[in-house]
Amino acid sequence: MDERESLSPQSAGAIASQAGSAAISPRFVEPQAIHKKLNELYDAIARRAFELFEDDGRIFGRDLDHWFRAEAELLHPVHVQVRESDDAIIVDAEVPGFSANELKLSLERRRLTISGKKQSSSEEKKGNVLYSERCSNELLRSVELPVEVNASRATASLHNGVLELTAPKLAAKSAPVRARTVGVA
Repeated sequence: MDERESLSPQSAGAIASQAGSAAISPRFVEPQAIHKKLNELYDAIARRAFELFEDDGRIFGRDLDHWFRAEAELLHPVHVQVRESDDAIIVDAEVPGFSANELKLSLERRRLTISGKKQSSSEEKKGNVLYSERCSNELLRSVELPVEVNASRATASLHNGVLELTAPKLAAKSAPVRARTVGVA
């Protein structure tokens, strides 16, 4: 079944079912909430980077290695593509494994911030593990937009792990042009 989840400011609180698609209220949040979350994540990454520094024998010179490793452990990567049409900016963000309810979007005139956290915990240990990979269940990505957009008219949809946000461009304010004639003296 092809399931599509939509996020749109106009449909806040609405849940409808139409031919296998579900409209779900957006999780648009204020930029201050995202800023607070960003500070918390920064602190968590700094703490983990310091732990890695200590585990590595407190040898100086590997600061960035420790920071990037801590960041990779704590945050799920979000790959984005920003496209432009004549009247809108379209942002596609890969958020596999996240549902619309787990994502929060903050859209300002020139910035989109996507955050999310999965609420899942399952751990199984069988035998002697030889190889293991983990993926973070939290994401945060901020994207600078090439032009100013109208955040109140933006819509977003989530389909097959790809979040697509469409935001209309703000119309350029045109100043009235006055014609003057230059007199001949």
